[in-house]
Amino acid sequence: MARANGGGSEIGGDRRPLCVSLGVMSLAAARVCLSRYRIRIPRLHRSLNPSHMDVVLSEPAPDKLQVLPHIQYVTAEHLAPGTVASNPLDQFRGWFKDAIESGKVDEAEAMSLSTATPNGIPSARIVLLKQVDARGFVFFTNYTSRKSQEIIANPHAALVFYWREIHKSVRVVGRVEKITREESDEYFQSRPLGSRLGAWASKQSSVIPEDAIEARLQRVSERFGENVPTPEFWGGWRVVPE
Repeated sequence: MARANGGGSEIGGDRRPLCVSLGVMSLAAARVCLSRYRIRIPRLHRSLNPSHMDVVLSEPAPDKLQVLPHIQYVTAEHLAPGTVASNPLDQFRGWFKDAIESGKVDEAEAMSLSTATPNGIPSARIVLLKQVDARGFVFFTNYTSRKSQEIIANPHAALVFYWREIHKSVRVVGRVEKITREESDEYFQSRPLGSRLGAWASKQSSVIPEDAIEARLQRVSERFGENVPTPEFWGGWRVVPE
């Protein structure tokens, strides 16, 4: 166990000079701490050059994959209550537009969706945002999937958008509601033919034999042709921020 205080650092009962103070240290001090205590270095001050971050924490063990410190970002923007919109959804729309128009962010609409069972066992996956309006954030999926079943049993979720290239991220927490059938139909019919056929042929959150998808696609194509209706088991969810 390690504990830092005003007079020194105790590690396994061995009292030695304090290495870490207020989250700022010299590179030399960092190396001493790392070699002596094998501890993580705290966040360095933003004014330090990124070269100060290329410190190896420790020799990795055969069964350990260790992440080294990454370069800290320095941006010209200053985030404060007076610099953001009073309505969080308006702020999101502005940042989302920035991410799209920057030309730097691939799939700015990709978001982490976290759900949980009624007894609190979480799960997360990446889905695509398809609409954001005054009511919330909409995505589409199979209603028999694990995410949908967890939403039905526990209608709350969290979203995270991470736009590394423009140094922004957004977290959303809220209740989840099913969108109307008309809304789901409208979006489904805008999808490419292959995607509409695929919604009928694939069953999410299940193991499918290698050749089964092709056979199912063939049967669905023969059944519907190009007039593919929206499956009853497929549609949209809206995360309503709270």
